[in-house]
Amino acid sequence: MGASLMARNIFNQPPKDEKESAAPSPTPTKAAKLPGSVGGLRDSLREITANSIRDIEPDQIDMDGLRDRLVLEDSSIDELAESIRKHGQQVPIMVRPSAQPDRYRIIYGRRRLAAIRMVGGTVKAIVRTLDDDASLIAQGQENNLRLDPSFIEKSLFIKEMQESGYKPNVIQDALGLTRQGVSNHRVVIEQLPEGLVQLIGPAHGIGRRQWGDLAAFSKKIDLVNTAKEVIAALPDDTPSAEKFQAVYSACSNKARSDEKQANGSLTSVVKDADGSSVGTLTVDQKTIAIKIAKKDNPEFGQWIEERAEATLLQLFEQWRNESGSGS
Repeated sequence: MGASLMARNIFNQPPKDEKESAAPSPTPTKAAKLPGSVGGLRDSLREITANSIRDIEPDQIDMDGLRDRLVLEDSSIDELAESIRKHGQQVPIMVRPSAQPDRYRIIYGRRRLAAIRMVGGTVKAIVRTLDDDASLIAQGQENNLRLDPSFIEKSLFIKEMQESGYKPNVIQDALGLTRQGVSNHRVVIEQLPEGLVQLIGPAHGIGRRQWGDLAAFSKKIDLVNTAKEVIAALPDDTPSAEKFQAVYSACSNKARSDEKQANGSLTSVVKDADGSSVGTLTVDQKTIAIKIAKKDNPEFGQWIEERAEATLLQLFEQWRNESGSGS
């Protein structure tokens, strides 16, 4: 059974869009004793939409846990707030009791909570007593179900989970990934310099291969400074995916230019006092070449041709005398 289907069975949730469908009507269900372990999560979450939905003041809820989104206060929050203002909150968030009386810690629904704080009023919330592992799995799976996070958001979430000490099986369950899938995300995020992802943003639609190709440029150029220069020149409302493409293109061009300069040749034009071209001087790692275009300076070209060998020997003797190599 696929991860998304498993998540949908666990949560029994309506479609992704907040305003597309209302939560199922509560039906009488025998209250279950909720376990605080990962093993009992499936049984407890099947009853999520059936009972224990409460109206809670938003200021009683703390934004707890790991961030699974790069952008929270964005235009989509405004759109969600407008939808809730018109149609009401159709899908509850989930919270768990805090150690402090009459306070709660959010498990999932951060965007809905932010939108309701803009609209005003109470928030519909399911209250569940879950331990840290179970809360993380609920957060990750519900987030995947409602608004699929981008590749790089999942990568950052995985990194935070690992650094926070969560076990591999918990991380896999939270995002519905295999062990190899988790590894593929982590390999890419480890190659990217700190701060680059925050500059670009979530970049929905940009996958592992593209982020991996960008990460490979870090061995050749300064990705962060290049990204800052590129993004500063873009309009403020440029979508994140377009920022990525602009940064990638600039980094690719810069890497090719630097490689060509390092391995290729450097050519300069030699001009006289009047600014007219006399010839070109080309230098690479192996040779030095002086070129005179006969069509531009036919007489000078003829003069150089007649004296080139003698002039080269003269320059060589001059170098030996000045450097002491002839002594």
